[in-house]
Amino acid sequence: MAQFINSRETVVTEAIDGVLRTASGRLVRLDGFPHIKVVLRSDWDKSGVALVSGGGSGHEPAHVGFVGDGMLTAAVCGDVFASPSVDAVLAGILAVTGPSGCLLIVKNYTGDRLNFGLAAERARAYGLKVEMVIVDDDIALPDLPQARGVAGTLFVHKIAGALAAQGADLETVAAAARRVISRVASIGMSLDTCTVPGSPKEARIEAGKAELGLGIHGESGVDLVDFTTARDAMHLVLERLKPHTGEGKKVALLNNLGGATPLEMAVLAEELANADTIEGIGHFIGPAAMMTSLDMRGFSVSLLPVDAEELDLLSRPVAMRDWPGCHPVSPVATIPIPDGLTPIKPIPSADREMADFLNRCCDVFIGAEARLNALDAQSGDGDTGSTLAGAARALQGAMDQLPLADPTQLYRAIGLELSQTMGGSSGVLLAIFFAAAGDAASSGHSHVDALKAGLARIMEVGGAHPGDRTMIDALAPALDALSEGLDAAAVAARKGADATASITRAKAGRASYISQDRLSGHNDPGAEAVALLFESLCRT
Repeated sequence: MAQFINSRETVVTEAIDGVLRTASGRLVRLDGFPHIKVVLRSDWDKSGVALVSGGGSGHEPAHVGFVGDGMLTAAVCGDVFASPSVDAVLAGILAVTGPSGCLLIVKNYTGDRLNFGLAAERARAYGLKVEMVIVDDDIALPDLPQARGVAGTLFVHKIAGALAAQGADLETVAAAARRVISRVASIGMSLDTCTVPGSPKEARIEAGKAELGLGIHGESGVDLVDFTTARDAMHLVLERLKPHTGEGKKVALLNNLGGATPLEMAVLAEELANADTIEGIGHFIGPAAMMTSLDMRGFSVSLLPVDAEELDLLSRPVAMRDWPGCHPVSPVATIPIPDGLTPIKPIPSADREMADFLNRCCDVFIGAEARLNALDAQSGDGDTGSTLAGAARALQGAMDQLPLADPTQLYRAIGLELSQTMGGSSGVLLAIFFAAAGDAASSGHSHVDALKAGLARIMEVGGAHPGDRTMIDALAPALDALSEGLDAAAVAARKGADATASITRAKAGRASYISQDRLSGHNDPGAEAVALLFESLCRT
């Protein structure tokens, strides 16, 4: 898999320097590349307790992204998913430790424990005060004698860092860190594995599955589960966390493992906020990428029961841009939409024959969703089928509220419904189409002439015409032939839709941005949808 790197040997050192160049002078590094990769605060004067953490790279922004006043004093970086050496850790300790001492915050992996532990012993031999805490917050593998340290480590960084910034002594800071470690619990879920630079991607998670409880180095999870929705995924994660979270107020840390989009993380945040599996979650940290596993398409949730002092320490602001802050979970606030935009609800009226007709039309688009999406993927963003199917479902849901017995008002009502429920330019154009058809019908035009008036209006407003490779290429000939019957309209629509496959230069719509070779041989999805509609109506 291609990646934006130069080489696997230099990726970590180049990434560290890239961070430093954009840190506004807040960070410096020791001159020890490539074997000693230590980043520290540029303003540190060794007057207080130093906090040192680190481990293998690939978890960015951890750990370098959390070096700064109120969190870490230094981060010691290894190669990707590899512990830093004893000398690197010792260099970090010696660079930042003064009379107040140093706290090492170590995730529970053998390499980290050994290298940080030996470095601590050597630092003590120099006469330095050094304490070490081991974070083991992962509850995915209950029978594991040594649980892994994962994103719950960030709670330790923040609470210990805030205390150190207040001037607390080493014993107080270490005790607070151990208290957090004893109560924090984490578990993750992913839809895909990560891609280690310079190595082939392991494809062990098949489509339709998710891995629960996998590690931040890509280690296999405890369960391979069926994946359905974000809601079900969050419910499963919280069910696993529930026995480990205790009572009282809790802070949830919602962590992006690297490859989930902000849109997905926002949906997961909504599900976490609405979940009733675990009581007392009053504050969030995130959603954000904080302790990642390269490009792993997953998330993790860490829960910490807190008292008032710990909540205050977590809520204190810091300058690091990668720390999202700790914020209360708030209700969704709404205000009325502006005057003039409140929908005017038509008076419903029943007409069984019209309702059946509209439902048949909607069923065509719902049934063709996957087919139209696949076709649109050749010339657009692959969502034409979903857009039409979503609008069709919304229209079916509003069927009882439509003026089915009044053609003029029905056209307008359909246009209003589509303007509210159908996204993109298609929704706007079809809303204009039906609104104009309603205006024509109110002036006494026949159904066919009213629909032609709607077509004329969307050509005027949208700028597309027959031959431009849009739905108009099927809709215009179909409406011209409609006075001869549905069969004739269906034949005309099909001929128009199929002709778009040979139009390799679109003049309107998203296809106008696509190269000719990608358009050739593929029908325009909007025109295909029109043809499918008329063909289906002929068969019923």
